[in-house]
Amino acid sequence: MKTIKTIGISLLLFFAALQGGWAQDHNGYGSEEDRPKLVVGIVVDQMRYDYLPRYWDKFEEGGFKRLVGEGYNFRNHHYNYFPTYTGPGHAAIYTGTTPSVNGIVGNSWYDRSIGKDMYVVSDSTARPVGTDGETGKMSPANLMSTTITDELKSADQESKVVAVSTKDRGAVLPAGHLGDGAYWYEGASGNFITSSWYADALPDWVRQFNEEGLAKELSNKIWATLLPIEEYTESNPDNTPYEGSFEKEKKPVFPHNLAENRGDAYGIINSTPFGNTLVKELAKQALEAEKLGADEATDFLSVSFSSTDYVGHKFGPHSVELQDTYLRLDRDLADLLEYLDQKVGEGNYLVMLTSDHGAVDVPAELMDKKLPGGYFNSNGVIEVLERYLDGKYGEGEWVEAYANQQVYLNRELVRSRKHLLKKMQQEIADFLLQFKAVASTNTAYNFRNKYYADGYQAMYQRGFQHNRSGDVYIQLKPGWLDSRSDTGTSHGSPYNYDTHVPLLFYGWGVPRGETTERTVIPQIAPTLSMMLDIGFPTGSPAQVLDFK
Repeated sequence: MKTIKTIGISLLLFFAALQGGWAQDHNGYGSEEDRPKLVVGIVVDQMRYDYLPRYWDKFEEGGFKRLVGEGYNFRNHHYNYFPTYTGPGHAAIYTGTTPSVNGIVGNSWYDRSIGKDMYVVSDSTARPVGTDGETGKMSPANLMSTTITDELKSADQESKVVAVSTKDRGAVLPAGHLGDGAYWYEGASGNFITSSWYADALPDWVRQFNEEGLAKELSNKIWATLLPIEEYTESNPDNTPYEGSFEKEKKPVFPHNLAENRGDAYGIINSTPFGNTLVKELAKQALEAEKLGADEATDFLSVSFSSTDYVGHKFGPHSVELQDTYLRLDRDLADLLEYLDQKVGEGNYLVMLTSDHGAVDVPAELMDKKLPGGYFNSNGVIEVLERYLDGKYGEGEWVEAYANQQVYLNRELVRSRKHLLKKMQQEIADFLLQFKAVASTNTAYNFRNKYYADGYQAMYQRGFQHNRSGDVYIQLKPGWLDSRSDTGTSHGSPYNYDTHVPLLFYGWGVPRGETTERTVIPQIAPTLSMMLDIGFPTGSPAQVLDFK
């Protein structure tokens, strides 16, 4: 196997070199000179691919345009499973596999063993560090396979892995099981925190960053548009009925006074572009303090920008607020790349940028335009289902939980009443097809016992993990949301608006170019493994990307 791997890597290097690909002047593959000093993994939360061309003319040269123009653009890159949420997205990017293997089947799921929801990175055994709150009780314990960052640490203990995000799951999952540090934002205090999984105390540099009070300063700003508002021609008018608003605002219009709307906490920064700026500044501090990319061992810095997601949820994909957030993120990326040039050296670092999922257009707007879409009232549907089950099987608490468009049955009750679980799952799946929003249904039995090679059911099967997933799956029609809010947007479907996301590689060993061939998220981690000449994450099928 080692010989086959060596031959495969040599061929890959040969063809890459012909295309101006990987780093020049190798002294022999496998030496430290043949690896980047630093890998920077960037995830832009809720970034649909079409935001790149939509906002292109308003981007400056040093951010997205630098990554696209001087790097490699996988233009037809997709998630190949359901559900498309933040937790599963980050897990798939870094494990190189789908929820069926890595176990991250949602941002939360119903845990039958404890009889309540399990949050994706919750860990009751972890001690909060930097806070006394429950927000610090987090770890990667629910992650069932290794990450690219785990494999890097296993290959070389001198390598450092640091992950930063405003979201806990955006930091914890990329850091993997062996990360040196994962830091996330606590809105109540305006501080970055961690857990005892990583350290017994905050590093001095994180504590100092908190004390400098940048989060509190940004949370008191006036959010005005970066450009004159009449130049935001790629977006809807500033005031539409499809946008949410901050608590004390009468209308969702610029400028937004954050100080008047934040209350006694500092969480409001998440729903503004300044949350991304905050994370960028923490990433720069991590580079400096941890000396990332400063020696011969390859280090890994994970940066997850979450404000794009919060703004999208509140204001929607066609809002001026979202466009302004991306224009400001473009400047933040340019600043981060320039800082990397100074600290690590241009050509010495490798950047990968992608997203954890996309988003649907606001269904209310779709309906007003006479386009397909709508809202699925899952609470009402579950009530109707429960009455049906009571009538057919006798009164009882047949539905134990509903999460992620999945019905979890009370299996103990099913067994005690001597019903066949397989038959009951199928009867419920058939019953749910009557509702207008439902495109199809399927069962846990089918996902466990049948093989779906392609199509939507294959995507659902890749997202199915028998201990964590429900008994009956509901697939909504395109444009429909499981929501009661007619403002802002969300995600979670198997459709292109949720699956089609950017994938950009830039820097060390990356040729300039692009491809329109379909590629999928689980290819990212094994590609990084191949480029770094380290082991593949344990659950990955090891299908690598082709820079051609």
